[in-house]
Formats: sequence, C-alpha cells, structure tokens
Amino acid sequence: MSDTHSYLHPQVFQYFEGVDEIWHAGDIGDSKIADQLEAFKPFRAVWGNIDGKDIRIRYPETLHFNLEGVQVMITHIGGYPGKYAPGVKAELIAHQSKLFICGHSHILKVMPDPSLGLLHMNPGACGQQGWHKVKTLLRFQLEVGRIQQLEVIELPK
Repeated sequence: MSDTHSYLHPQVFQYFEGVDEIWHAGDIGDSKIADQLEAFKPFRAVWGNIDGKDIRIRYPETLHFNLEGVQVMITHIGGYPGKYAPGVKAELIAHQSKLFICGHSHILKVMPDPSLGLLHMNPGACGQQGWHKVKTLLRFQLEVGRIQQLEVIELPK
C-alpha cells in the first residue's frame, strides 16, 4: 500500500486479513494510521515527502530486506524502469534487488525491468487526497525466490 495521506479505508483490514505482513511505501500522513496497521499485522514502512517528524523517526527513507529468497527495496519516490529517481538505479544494483516498490505518483503500475532483472510495483494510492479516482492496493506472495499471485485490489468508494 501507499499514499494513505492520513486516511485508512476500513476495508483494508478485510483485504489484508490473510497476509503475513503489510508494507507501506510512504506518505502515511498520521502516525495513528501506522499504529493501527502495526497492531493488526507485522508492518514495514518508509516515510514519504508529506510525512512529518513523527513518521520519519519511526521509519527509514528506504528499506532493503530479503524475504523468502526475494531481495526487496521499498522507498517512496522511486520512479519506474527507464525513469528512476536520482540514485535509485545504483541502489537497486548495489543491493541486487528483485522487487522494487515505491509510491508517490498515485499511479498503479506493475512492470518488469529486464535490464536489472527485477519487478517494479507501485500500488497506487489508497488515501483520499490526490488526483487518483480509484483507491488501490496490491497483494501478492513471495515464495522460494518467486513473486506470485499478484492481485490488484480496488477499494470501494
């Protein structure tokens, strides 16, 4: 998920009931949102450009971790294959990332980057602020080095 901007749709809990972890790609907005998600499931997050000091001291700007054999990088402003934000491509290469997740654009986008051998995901935005018309989430599985069963979830209005 990304770009909640201080709003947490009540059905997020329903859609994430069966997941092992929730990841947030920044612009959380209000630390109460993070508190609710942390109380619900193990939670990984990065701060975004609208996040204040309370969020920035809790979460890093960028996360790197390996889960189920998949090297993951999450940051808020990351761009996408062919148009990465400054410094992102070098960081993806340095960490040999296979899954790159970012937010910021409010545009749902999933696309491979064959030049780096990774999958890029931007879950769009699930908050109320911004120009997006549909609130979206992504749900997927990591298993034995593979990213699978990717689902796009459109939250009701």
